[in-house]
Amino acid sequence: CKGPFLPLGNVKQTSPEANRSYSDCEDVLNEAEVNSNWTPQEKALHEARLKAKAKRRLRKSSSRNSTSESFSESGDLAGADPNSPKGKVNTNDRKSRTGKGRGLPKKGGAGGKGVWGAAGMVYEDEEPDVRDPNYDESAQGDTVYAKVVPEIDERELEKMVNPIVQEYFEHGDTKEVQELNLGHNKYEFSSMAVSLSLEGKASHRELTSRLLSDLSGKLLSQNDMGRAFDKMLKELPDLILDTPEAPQMLGQFIARAIADHVLPMSFLDCYKGKVDCDHARVALDRAAVLLSMKREMVRLDNVWGVGGGLRPVKHLIKEMNLLLKEYLISGDVSEAERCLRDLEVPHFHHELVYEAVVMVLEAKGDKASHMMMKLLQSFWKTGLITVDQMNRGFQRVYDELPEISLDVPHAHSIMETFVDLCYQESVITKQLRDVCPSRGRKRFVSEGDGGVIKS
Repeated sequence: CKGPFLPLGNVKQTSPEANRSYSDCEDVLNEAEVNSNWTPQEKALHEARLKAKAKRRLRKSSSRNSTSESFSESGDLAGADPNSPKGKVNTNDRKSRTGKGRGLPKKGGAGGKGVWGAAGMVYEDEEPDVRDPNYDESAQGDTVYAKVVPEIDERELEKMVNPIVQEYFEHGDTKEVQELNLGHNKYEFSSMAVSLSLEGKASHRELTSRLLSDLSGKLLSQNDMGRAFDKMLKELPDLILDTPEAPQMLGQFIARAIADHVLPMSFLDCYKGKVDCDHARVALDRAAVLLSMKREMVRLDNVWGVGGGLRPVKHLIKEMNLLLKEYLISGDVSEAERCLRDLEVPHFHHELVYEAVVMVLEAKGDKASHMMMKLLQSFWKTGLITVDQMNRGFQRVYDELPEISLDVPHAHSIMETFVDLCYQESVITKQLRDVCPSRGRKRFVSEGDGGVIKS
């Protein structure tokens, strides 16, 4: 029955290209056998059944063809089962099978279960639900919002405190430190901050003293500060390994804390006759000496000095002049470099260049010019003085050279010689050397000579 089928009796012939199954062929054969014995009514009923069966087959085949066409046009359906036969789709897929959908979520993404409303929807205040397990009758529906900061774990305290303190040394803002929730380990923060400042600069120790003063009474009590310094006194043998001057510095911290009312006045009295460690005894003696000085409150406010750009300009100029004079006497370049670094004013190094060049102009002989050239050369090679600061210092001398020449008549010639020497030793650039001002020779003319130049 796979080939073209010939008509039998009243059975209608289908398309010649159609292939029929074995069951279809069997139905047609049975119909041909009993067709001659049927009555007209039975024959009409049988033909109606055949037409209905043909319609069902046509609908089924058309739906399969449309599905396969949609697959061929749009590609494989995302919801189709990869293991299913070709042409069948996953019945659990909610996407449109006819390809007529717009691909948008239902209701614009609003109105579903467990989802927020549509964009731009404004919600009104809801009354508290009595059946809510968190419902509090005493609150009477009032909701209070408070900022909750988690408490820092003891194991993670050091990892969090170190970067915070290092960042504080840069900006000096104590408000960010006050936002920490230290919990029961408050005194640990003070001891860690002091330990870090011992390894830093004098300006860091000044900032740490200010930090302890600001945190006192707000985040830390006097008892917490007392526990912190007591711990520091016990850890002095270990701190000396990294900072040999730790006992003296800790004594200054204790004296400054007592002067700022961070520690009670009776803090030193608690240790009289009870200290076995020599390093702790040195620290306590240092604090006692500072507190016994006259006008100790005024002196201890500047126990660490004023660091960096907080110093007055006149004070910085005086320090740089003293630095250069000591260098001309000793000739120690490393000591001059250390003193300049301790000033902590890299933006003001052009003043050192200016003062050094002026000293060369005012000095007698060539010794000062060679020594200052070596000093500037050392600062230039180590990067302590940048090209901008070097150019700015020389340019200031260029601008004031007419006024300097009033006191130093040969200032122009000395300046030209020193600039050439610095350029040969790669201290200044060629451009800076070329802009050095030069003064030509004066023509000395008498009033009655008629403009004749004297020989």
